[in-house]
Amino acid sequence: MFLGTSSGAGKTTMAAVYCRHLASKGVRTAPFKASNLSLNSYATSEGGEIGMGQAFQAWACGAEPSVEMNPVLLKPSGGRMQVILRGRPFAEASVGQDPDTEMMAAEAFRAFDSLSSRYDAVVCEGSGSPAEINLLDRDIANMRMVRERGIPAVLVADIERGGVFAVIYGTWRLIPEEDRHLLRGFIINRFRGDPSLLRSGIERMEELTGMKCLGVMPYADLRFPEEDSLSEGRGRLEGGDLRGAFMDNLDELLEIARESLDMRALDRIAGG
Repeated sequence: MFLGTSSGAGKTTMAAVYCRHLASKGVRTAPFKASNLSLNSYATSEGGEIGMGQAFQAWACGAEPSVEMNPVLLKPSGGRMQVILRGRPFAEASVGQDPDTEMMAAEAFRAFDSLSSRYDAVVCEGSGSPAEINLLDRDIANMRMVRERGIPAVLVADIERGGVFAVIYGTWRLIPEEDRHLLRGFIINRFRGDPSLLRSGIERMEELTGMKCLGVMPYADLRFPEEDSLSEGRGRLEGGDLRGAFMDNLDELLEIARESLDMRALDRIAGG
């Protein structure tokens, strides 16, 4: 699972890159995001509605987008929240009224288990930050999935925002201690400059957390779909062939990732 230290850190894109990496090696791969908070959706061939990011990630895998890839979609509008369950409208909740967390968690586990039974690999994406301590009891998309299904996780941190080592350490520190062993590595994203300048900070992070730095991704002015509703929308795909534009961008970014990240270490983490 790719977890972000914040919304917009790059987890959607890194998950898509890793989906493409696995698919290029002949691994039958599916994307998965337990719960989305987004108005940016995609209609599957089944007639269901999922987050746009999982549709693009499915294309990266060479797979058909399916409602199981995003079993819970939450669409906020006008002080209310529409709950889309397995692609279909299920309920609406008003401000201060929480949807049925346990029911949604059960649907997410069923969808994940179904994908896991049919694919060689399931590349998961978290939602927002896994360290929102006011939401931990009802957050089904991040550490609950990681913990209950034993999914190894990687943190993606955006250095463009500043304070990258603080957010990596702070996120790790706020994760319940019994779950931290499942955070296996971190990626520093969108760096402008010589990665060797970060070496001492990276070594200190590895020492403090036990997580391995999997590499430093350079800043790339490429366009990918924004997933979380609070992301900053750094770029949008345009034109009539969104799938083709996305795949062109993704293949370019995959080449950058193979030069910048320790893909073998990432494969070992993904293998458990």
